[in-house]
Amino acid sequence: MFEFIMSVIAALNNNVLWGLPMVVLMIGTGIFLLIITKGVIFTRFNVVMRYTTKTLFHRPSKDELEHGAISPFQAVCTALAATLGTGNIVGVALAVATGGPGAIFWLWLSALAGMVIKFCEVTLSVAYRTRNERGEIVGGPMYYISRGLGTKWLAVLFAIFGFLASFGIGASVQANSLAGSVNATFGVPLPVIGIVVALLAGLVLIGGIKRISHLTEVLVPFAAVFYLLAAFIVLIMNAGAVPEAFAMIFRDAFTGTAAVGGFAGATVMYACRVGMSRGVFTHEAGMGSAPIAHASADTDHPARQGLWGSIEVFFDSIVMCTITGLVIITSGLWCADPMMSEGAMSSAAFGQSIPGGQYVVTVGLMLFAYATLIAWYYYGEKCVEYLFRRVPKAGRVAIRVYQVAYVAMVFAGCVLNLDVVWELADCFNGLMAIPNLIALIALSPVIKRLAQDFFRDPDRRRPRDTDYSSLLTFRDK
Repeated sequence: MFEFIMSVIAALNNNVLWGLPMVVLMIGTGIFLLIITKGVIFTRFNVVMRYTTKTLFHRPSKDELEHGAISPFQAVCTALAATLGTGNIVGVALAVATGGPGAIFWLWLSALAGMVIKFCEVTLSVAYRTRNERGEIVGGPMYYISRGLGTKWLAVLFAIFGFLASFGIGASVQANSLAGSVNATFGVPLPVIGIVVALLAGLVLIGGIKRISHLTEVLVPFAAVFYLLAAFIVLIMNAGAVPEAFAMIFRDAFTGTAAVGGFAGATVMYACRVGMSRGVFTHEAGMGSAPIAHASADTDHPARQGLWGSIEVFFDSIVMCTITGLVIITSGLWCADPMMSEGAMSSAAFGQSIPGGQYVVTVGLMLFAYATLIAWYYYGEKCVEYLFRRVPKAGRVAIRVYQVAYVAMVFAGCVLNLDVVWELADCFNGLMAIPNLIALIALSPVIKRLAQDFFRDPDRRRPRDTDYSSLLTFRDK
């Protein structure tokens, strides 16, 4: 019976939740929202870059954060902590190894749609956020679904899926990737890794969003710079092969990839499916997870924080995934050995160009995976909090139980084989996206009004207590 259930879940993941139907739904939603917002994310991309890079190193004072829990940059680092991870290293290798270089082109297309979706869901999350019993700012899809649509059961479903997904993609899967990489490279026993990672996770988790955001504010930029610097060195050493790599990406996206070396070949449709699905998995736009972190940001306008959401996808997929893809394509390993695992392929691609380059992937996976499991804990906690919002005392107990269970799953992820958990994690991630995408489409008039209001005069700084309720639709306050 158990094997039958898992086979059904695997089929659901491959054919629906992370297959062509979900890709079509994601891309279709992105195109619809692009039309609704008149493409402002791209036509006013200079505004997007100006208002994110300008405040990149600004550290708000305590007084500035009076009405918000964390700074906009801390919010985006927390969100990036959850998206930057195995998908940017192993996921890209999988896309190229199975779909050919053309898969990178379709990953880009997924990212462009994702930039629009992330802008919209972050904007809604800030617009409909509220305060919990402790006076903390909280938000996310469950709040704009319940407050904006008045569909409480759909909000509860999202919270349940998000809570369950956090144990998979957040705790156990990331811990498993981290432990496996460290064990293979340095030979550290898995139980020792499990104890250390669980302890480090627990020390951060008990501090809430402020401690999590302070950690990710340092860890994410450091990990990204470390990984990108090594990748650029590899590409400089393989500079002669970079133009041909780009040519292969564009050519194979529309012609397919013929069988070459150990590569079995891939059709255009398969490259499209693999590239887009890996893109969605990597940047998480549409899943509704990142808006939970963005809701805590101190900002004067919902759409201004939405700009951070779009730049988050741009950096995650257009920058990080492209660099990884070029490293793998220029190495030639993607078509050399069909039996090579994706993680080994990424390590070998770095290792053949720079001495000790394989350690870059190991250290990168360690940093990214740890940041991801920390950020996903926060998402799960906010989902638990929403489910128990009517009974605060029970909610506080539930959160404590969740903390213990989450840390336990981190340890379990380090020492166990988690093929089953991977399938369940993919399943709940996909299920999270369905109620979120429904809400984005239904609340598109609100998104349109907020975007128009902001881009009418993006240079104007509004008072932090500005009331935007006249632009919103409330079904349940």
